[in-house]
Amino acid sequence: MSWWNDNSRLAPYGFGPGTLSRSQVAFDAGLRAHMIGVYNYLMLGLALSGTVAYAVANTPLGDLFYSGPRELTPLGWVALLAPLGLILIASFGAQSLSPAGLQGIYWGITALQGVGLAALLQAYTGESVTRVFFITAAAFGALSLWGYTTRSSLSGWGSFLLMGLVGLILASLVNLFLASSALQFTITIIGLFVFAGLTAWDTQRIKEEYVAGLAHGDAALTSKVFGALSLYLNFLNLFQLLLSLLGQREE
Repeated sequence: MSWWNDNSRLAPYGFGPGTLSRSQVAFDAGLRAHMIGVYNYLMLGLALSGTVAYAVANTPLGDLFYSGPRELTPLGWVALLAPLGLILIASFGAQSLSPAGLQGIYWGITALQGVGLAALLQAYTGESVTRVFFITAAAFGALSLWGYTTRSSLSGWGSFLLMGLVGLILASLVNLFLASSALQFTITIIGLFVFAGLTAWDTQRIKEEYVAGLAHGDAALTSKVFGALSLYLNFLNLFQLLLSLLGQREE
């Protein structure tokens, strides 16, 4: 009998039969609870964005942000640009922000994103928006599940995907002046691949933070909120890109 299978030798050190398996079960349960917490924040953020978008698109509240079809008022421009400022505040002030402050920033970002989404609800038919949302949800779920379960390390994807993201932003800025439909189509296709990759990569990164012990105790909430924000932005961009390809515009 090998040393590792000799339970009489393990017992004096507190490693009796089943101890290691119980520790693994407890760890797995903690990891599942952490990931569920991330996805709960994600789903609530999407629900808040959708609620705000519907209210802005279908009630007099929209007059505060839009003076006409997709014509933003000054307050509308503030609402459209404010999420970027909040993301920068959260990124650079992560260590100094209280848990309540960090959560407040997350809810602020997801609520303000609804103002921009309202224009999409007005530009596309409700049926196509609903259809594309469920297509996005199915694709996002499959990508995130793969990122969580794959045994392959996706860490090498990070720099490549971030470079692709920067390239997309620059190309989008250039196309504001060129207004090229061919370039826009290329941006859309490449963007789908970039955000699909980021969905899997971010999911694995969030999981590895917990495995490495970086998402325990006081850091657990920070990890959940930042993880949810990353996945939220991936989902939102996938939805918008797919809507531009598959959505049916209002006549």
